[in-house]
This record gives sequence, C-alpha cells and structure tokens, in this order.
Amino acid sequence: MQNSDSTTNTPQDSTSEEKPFEIPEGVQVDDHGIPDFVKLCERMSRLPPYIFAQINKSKAKKRREHVDIIDMAMGNPTDPTPEPIVQKLCEVVLDPRNHRYSAAGGLYNLRREISKFYDSQYEVDLDPDTEVIATIGSKEGFSHLCLAVIGPGDTALVPAPSYPIHSYGVVLAGGGYHGIPVYDDEHFLRSVDEACKTYFPKPKVLFINYPHNPSAKTVEMDFFKEIVKLAFKHELIVVHDFAYGGISFDGYRPPSFLQVPGAKKVGVEFTTMSKSFNMAGWRIGYCSGNRKIIDGLARVKGYYDYGIFQAIQIASIIGLRECLDFPAQQSALYAERRDALIQGLSHGDAWPGLENPKAGMFLWAKIPEEFQSMGSLDFSLQMMEEAEVALSPGIGFGPEGEGYVRMAFIENPQRVQQAARQIRRTLSKWRTEGAPKVE
Repeated sequence: MQNSDSTTNTPQDSTSEEKPFEIPEGVQVDDHGIPDFVKLCERMSRLPPYIFAQINKSKAKKRREHVDIIDMAMGNPTDPTPEPIVQKLCEVVLDPRNHRYSAAGGLYNLRREISKFYDSQYEVDLDPDTEVIATIGSKEGFSHLCLAVIGPGDTALVPAPSYPIHSYGVVLAGGGYHGIPVYDDEHFLRSVDEACKTYFPKPKVLFINYPHNPSAKTVEMDFFKEIVKLAFKHELIVVHDFAYGGISFDGYRPPSFLQVPGAKKVGVEFTTMSKSFNMAGWRIGYCSGNRKIIDGLARVKGYYDYGIFQAIQIASIIGLRECLDFPAQQSALYAERRDALIQGLSHGDAWPGLENPKAGMFLWAKIPEEFQSMGSLDFSLQMMEEAEVALSPGIGFGPEGEGYVRMAFIENPQRVQQAARQIRRTLSKWRTEGAPKVE
C-alpha cells in the first residue's frame, strides 16, 4: 500500500520568495509609483480640496497630543436622541425581520407619518405613496436628487455662501452652478430673476436653504411666495433644504416652502431627523413635494441603495409620533448656548458686530476687521493652535464666505463660555503683539 504522503501534490518552490513587481519600461509613474494612466474622471478636477479636511486634520493632531480642543466647527449634535426613539430601536433591532434589505424609498408607515407631520405642523397635504420618500440623511438625498434633475450642460442657481453639497452635488451630476448671495432677500430675488433672463444656458434648478447654513439667514412666507412666482415665470425647479426648520429662537418659526400654494407643482423640500431630534449619526431624512421629482429620486435610489436600516425607520416613526415637543426643548438649549457665546465674545468689545441668529445651530461671525487679512482658513487654524477652539472657516462655503467663520452651538454653556474666554484672550494677544504670520 502506497504511503498517502507520496500522493500529495506539493507546489514546486512554494516557499520561494516572489520577485518584486517591476513597472514595465516606458510607463510613467508618480512619486508613489502609481502609473499615470490611473486617472479620475474629469468632473473630479472640478472639486476643490475639501477645506474642512485641514481643520479636521489639525484637530485630530491636537487631540492625539492630549490637547483639549473645544470643537465648534461641525454641526454635530452632542445631546442625546430622545429616549423613546432609542428604546424603540433597541426593541426592534432584535427582530430578525428588520435585518433584511428595506425598501429604498422608505417604509410606507414612515412615509405616512411624515405626511401626518407635515399636516399637523404646516397644514400641508402630502400623499405618502407619491409625494414622500425617505433618504439616508438629507445630504444623500440631495446628491442623488441632483442626478435625477441635473445633467451635462444644465445649470443650477445655488445660495452663496453655500453648504458644499448644494454646489458640488451639481458638479458631480455633470452640471454647472451660479451662486446667488443670500444676505438680502430683495437682492436675492432680483438676482434670480436676472439670471434666468440673461444666463446661457438658462438655469434649470434653483436650490434654496432656509434657515440658511452657514449664515443662519431666515425668511418669511412672502419670500417663498415670490420664489414660486419666479419658478413659474422662468420654468425653474425649486429644491429647498429645510434641515434646520425645527431649530428656532425668540418666537420665530421657520416656514416650510411647501406651505405656499403652488409650491408642490414646482418643487420639493428636504427635512431630516438629524438636528431637530439629535439623530445626525442615524442618517435618516425625507424629501417631500412634487411627485415627478420624487419619482425621479426614487428611480435613482433604486439603483444606488437599498434604503435605511429598517429598525431606524421604525424608531423614527416613534419620534415623529411621540416626540414632537422635543425640537422646542432642543431649541431652548441652543438658545442658551447662543446667548452664552455671543455675550462671551462681545465682552469688552473683543469681537464686535455679532448678530443673534433666529434659527439653526450656528453663529456666522465676521472676522474682526484688523484680522481680515489673515483669511478665514488661517484665522481658524491659528485659533485652533492658540485658543484651542475649532471653528469652520468661511472660505469652506465658497468665496462669498471668506472673511467669516462659523461656530456651532453644540457644547454645553460652560464649555461655550470657556471657548469664548480663550478666543477673547487670543484676540487680545494678537492685538497687542500682532497677528501670527502664516506661511
């Protein structure tokens, strides 16, 4: 009987070391040895370096060095999600039926709850079957919507300064955009009207965002009425980002674009659980309004994703059903932090000219005049270095944001007061010794 070992087929030279791969002669490579023919598509060249990456890199470095950075740069809520939502998630996540793929457009019961929410909060009637879709946060929904309504050669009008996805979602879809300054309502409306008369190609889509990020600019219902008139006059699609609609102060209540008669004929509105319910990491939002646009978004999403984890959708239903008083409670917390920040920065006229925002979770602050020459990016980096406070540079929101910084109301009042003291101390030092020169 032959030994079984003798029949084992052992690969020859299996233990010998392979020779290092050599780039064929004539192939050009970069400093990392990557061939020149490995190229990204043309549209990627239209995306500038992500400014906030520099802030995040510097922040991470400081924290690795055990520096206590007070982070006011990102609108990332630190307060907990309402307990009923969390409890429902813990309950339904144990059900294996919720571990499967979900519907890309969202559960019917969730879409029905969104339509009830719009009815109770804004007296807007929505068909949950055709006029509501759930998205993986409003940012995903917005970028996929761009693929549905924007193509090569199409032009969009976007608010300026601009939350990056509002402008670069258009770029990624192959279109072009023009920024319309948001600081003055009448000027904004005139600029939209003039752009539609004179720009070629004629703008196809108007993106709006109120309460506005980053500037915290707010509008009243009459503004949206004029937007609807312009949409019909110039055959514009309107897309409204209403992400901060649930966070407001001092008796102001942000209107919904869909409240205006005729708005559903020309546009849609994005809302989200991220800010009003402290669910930023849960990634769940909604798009509501024009059924043709909703259908286009649904078709794109059908190819790109399988929807939100079903347990999160079920928990969100509880939020919309049982926690409708929560946004007002959260707004009160943000108002307290807003007041602490503005009072702290204004003390001794350290940072003059600050204005109280009526909504959202940010202070949009013009850099003191004597430090304008630093530019908002270097100003923010130096504040992180010396004051140990992270801010968002205005240039990250486009050229119209230069000269400003954005500060989020996410830290508790004591931390906010501490941040204000450290910023005041740094500004005083720079006024005495001169601002740092950044190479």
